[in-house]
Amino acid sequence: MNRIILSLALMLAAASAMAAPSSAQKDEFYSVCVGISQNAELCRCKADAAMTLIDERFMGVVIASMKGGSPAAADYQAYNAYVARSNQICKPNY
Repeated sequence: MNRIILSLALMLAAASAMAAPSSAQKDEFYSVCVGISQNAELCRCKADAAMTLIDERFMGVVIASMKGGSPAAADYQAYNAYVARSNQICKPNY
C-alpha cells in the first residue's frame, strides 16, 4: 500500500510539471466511461478527478485502457495508483 501511495505522490508531482488534460480528453473520457458503465454520475466524478490527478499524456493511457488496451509496463504501477485514487474519490467505501 505504501508503494501505491508513493507512486501516486511521484506521479502527481510529475503531473504538476506536465500539461493538464485537455477538455477534449475529458469529454472523451466521460463518453467512453458512460459507454462502459452507463453511470453518468460516476463518470462525471471520475472525469473531474482525472483532470487533477493525471497529465495529458497519462489521460491518453487511461482512455486507451478504458477502450480495452493495456498500459505499458512503465505505466502500469502509476495506472494502478491512479485507479485506486480515483476510486477513493468517486466511490467512497470502495
